[in-house]
Amino acid sequence: MVMDRSIRNRLLFVIAMLAVFRFLATIPVPGVNTSAISQAFSSNQFLSLFNVVSGGGLSTFSIVMLGVSPYITAQIIMQLVGMMVPSMKELMQESGEAGRIKFNQYTRLLTVPISILQGFAFIKYLQSQGAIAALPLPTLIFNIIIITGGSMLLLWIGELIDEFGVGNGTSMIILAGILAQIPPKISQFFFTFTIDQLPIVLLYLAIGLLVIVGVVFIYEAERPIKITYARQVRGIRQFGGEDTYLPLRLTQAGVIPIIFASSFLLFPQFFISLFQSSSHAWLQSVSAFFANFLASTWWYSAVYFLLVVFFTYFYTAVTFDPQQMAENLQKNGAFIPGTRPGEATNSFIGAVVTRITLVGSLFLGVIAVLPLVVKSTTGITAFAIGGTSLLITVSVIIDLIRRVDAQVEMNEY
Repeated sequence: MVMDRSIRNRLLFVIAMLAVFRFLATIPVPGVNTSAISQAFSSNQFLSLFNVVSGGGLSTFSIVMLGVSPYITAQIIMQLVGMMVPSMKELMQESGEAGRIKFNQYTRLLTVPISILQGFAFIKYLQSQGAIAALPLPTLIFNIIIITGGSMLLLWIGELIDEFGVGNGTSMIILAGILAQIPPKISQFFFTFTIDQLPIVLLYLAIGLLVIVGVVFIYEAERPIKITYARQVRGIRQFGGEDTYLPLRLTQAGVIPIIFASSFLLFPQFFISLFQSSSHAWLQSVSAFFANFLASTWWYSAVYFLLVVFFTYFYTAVTFDPQQMAENLQKNGAFIPGTRPGEATNSFIGAVVTRITLVGSLFLGVIAVLPLVVKSTTGITAFAIGGTSLLITVSVIIDLIRRVDAQVEMNEY
């Protein structure tokens, strides 16, 4: 397949938007000591993990320090509301394109207060960690406004990528933030490498290769369902009767469960760190209990694993509707051999999706927690961050390649 000019322009537009994002990530918030923040990042896994999810802007305390994290949080809240409130569920699934636009507008509006809360909370958190000094109230308000504006600007850039580029804008921004952290890590590795670290480095590379191969295999895996079209007789000619297959992916939700689970895990740790310095004894006790709980790599890994599995099922339920697929098959005169059209087909497709989603979610959960387990046994803290980054990177690149191929095929036809 030959890439035409329109697809090249889309890819160039994506590159240009990501370059703008990386430029914004180098502009620090006024009145902040970035060197002190860099020292805090070197010894804080919580900040490093949030830096991955936010797109890499937090490490420089830039104007886009929150990245797309507020928008991801707003998406989680809106989709939970959509599953619990009938009117919102109807808006999501049954109102067509107009309903989808209105739902997305609600998500954008919710992103604003979430950005304000997260900006204020992170400034207070970094102050409690000694990374930045106490700010006067006018300066604090001004910085929060700048941080909120940066998050909304980044949301706009992501939507421009969705509309005029190729790929998911949110995922591409996270990918750009991850890739931007690779060159300094490589240079740091060469400056600090010693020959006695060679076995650990080889183990790290082997795990990375295992993650890449496993993610590619699972993302390419499909469960085909045989479909037969009913024969129709018109005059002396017959139509239909052909057999085809309905491909169902093992990972209908893509990389979204990993991003959701990573974002969801960050907030308990953040509030625990804030409440540990509270003047109330009971808040300190509760914070200490949960801090000790999450400090255990095994408990943390178990919670992370369960969240990945949950969000895989959750996002699949939001984006994939077996009933609608069964109705479309019936309208087109197609059926699954041995299964009645209508409700029986709906139940059959739903059961198949549930089974294959279990396989995909368990695999993603294992891959997500594997670096944490290796980190616990080897003592190398880079594994925990590198595993999440590698998983997101491979998944987003696979999705980008699929979208480019789809664009090429559509333009050819």
